[in-house]
Amino acid sequence: MVEKKENVKTEEKHSNKENSGSSEFQVTVFTKRIKTLTEHLKLNKKDHNTRRGLMRLVGKRKKLLSYLKEKSTDRYDSIIKSLGLRR
Repeated sequence: MVEKKENVKTEEKHSNKENSGSSEFQVTVFTKRIKTLTEHLKLNKKDHNTRRGLMRLVGKRKKLLSYLKEKSTDRYDSIIKSLGLRR
């Protein structure tokens, strides 16, 4: 129950009704899903289907981040800092 409230807060922070398809919003949603899947895989080590889904999400996020870096380095830097990626 606490996780859902946290997800709603972060999605509200990065979203407007017209901005839900932006790259920053999608990267934020992918990052939250990646964190939850990682926690799931810590408990269920033999769940290979979830591991495959996690790898697909990581790939999608990587592509979106490379797109952002190519188009606008300011937006890329801000999303990296806000999500705590690439320490």
